Amino acid sequence: MTTMNNFPKDIYANRRARLAEIMLRKSDGGVLVLETAPEHFRNRDSDFPYRHDSDFYYLTGFTEPGATLVMMVDKKSCKTIIFCRPKDLEREIWDGWRLGPEAAPVQLGVDQAFAQSELDNLMPDFLADQPAIYSRLGSEGPLQNQLKNWLHKVKGMSRSGASTPNRIEDVEAMIHEMRLFKDSHEVNIMRTAGKIAADGHISAMKASKPGLREYHLEASLLYSFRNAGAQSVAYNSIVAGGANACVLHHRAGNAELKDGDLCLIDAGCELDGYASDITRTFPVNGKFSGPQRAIYDIVLAAQEAAIAVTKMGFDFQAPHDAALKVLTQGLLDLNLLDKKTIGGLDNALETKAYQRFYMHRTSHWLGMDVHDVGNYREPGSSTKPKAWRSLKPNMVLTIEPGLYIRKADDVNPQYWDIGIRIEDDALVTNGECELMSRGVPVKADEIEYLMKKSS
Repeated sequence: MTTMNNFPKDIYANRRARLAEIMLRKSDGGVLVLETAPEHFRNRDSDFPYRHDSDFYYLTGFTEPGATLVMMVDKKSCKTIIFCRPKDLEREIWDGWRLGPEAAPVQLGVDQAFAQSELDNLMPDFLADQPAIYSRLGSEGPLQNQLKNWLHKVKGMSRSGASTPNRIEDVEAMIHEMRLFKDSHEVNIMRTAGKIAADGHISAMKASKPGLREYHLEASLLYSFRNAGAQSVAYNSIVAGGANACVLHHRAGNAELKDGDLCLIDAGCELDGYASDITRTFPVNGKFSGPQRAIYDIVLAAQEAAIAVTKMGFDFQAPHDAALKVLTQGLLDLNLLDKKTIGGLDNALETKAYQRFYMHRTSHWLGMDVHDVGNYREPGSSTKPKAWRSLKPNMVLTIEPGLYIRKADDVNPQYWDIGIRIEDDALVTNGECELMSRGVPVKADEIEYLMKKSS
């Protein structure tokens, strides 16, 4: 039997079982209540494309809006209940097919299912005599107010002998720790997502030529992603020509791609709920200038240094530190950082002189969300600040150093408006990391060869 996404439902049942074990260790069990994401209006009579909540999907494989997961956990059992939208022929004509509570137990592998409208009626009984409630603390959705109302009703049942849960636990941290480590099912999806995204970047490189607009290359990316089966972009694609490449989150617009300029593309697809995240920077006309190549080679060397320490025995900070040393030394070598004023490499790193040209971190977790969940510091570490997280197999992170040279009186004009970032998706293994996005060229000579071949 499969879930809504045609994956074996055992994958999600096993995750719920693991979470139940954590709940038992935490407080002898209790009741988990987790809602999916709401729908949002774009404007009058038009919704934004719906995207499920990642935590909810991780535990259920269910992608419809208007749903809530309840888990009742004790030492003897784990009962799973889904509340979802009821079947409604009229709404399904307009909005599409619904699973409905009748089919949900078999399709999703849960014990029971009810219409979402029954949530308020049933939850007080589910919460009575439970040791704890597991929910997302601090969330702004309607569930927080519902919880208050349910607990008030449970207190009203005290005369009949019912007790009220005396603890509320934040389930988010527990789920996020689970999500940080990808299983083989997740890794396989992310490999495919990386390949689809890489092919999209190749199509954009091949399409590039002076006179096009940024949105032309964005269109090439979107076509390639969807044509290969990806359901969506993983985030708003960045297509930035010339000086726009020095704007970190520049959206593809109508700026012209000019002869002699670079184009930076940061784009990934979402496949079956998982993101890819790739950045490449290439010459619009297919040939790097001398100054462009000099900056590009520094950024690539920084990425290679970071990749070398993305493995067991190092921590999350190690790739960033490795990249910083190469980037900062490169800036000193090109006199973009004044050696007389700043001094050598060590002082430049200590004073963070590089931040003028490199202002973001080298890595972030990657998974269901493009900036995925999971602590960057060791949970429970007694040091202040807490120690950086040790890299372990099945963690996935990006490696994305960059340099961004804006116009300034004290900057050599030959480097003005050069913005370069190179990003790949790395799976930590028992040995060297696996780069899941290297289906697209990364060396300058390889990029020039690809673009010349396609011209």
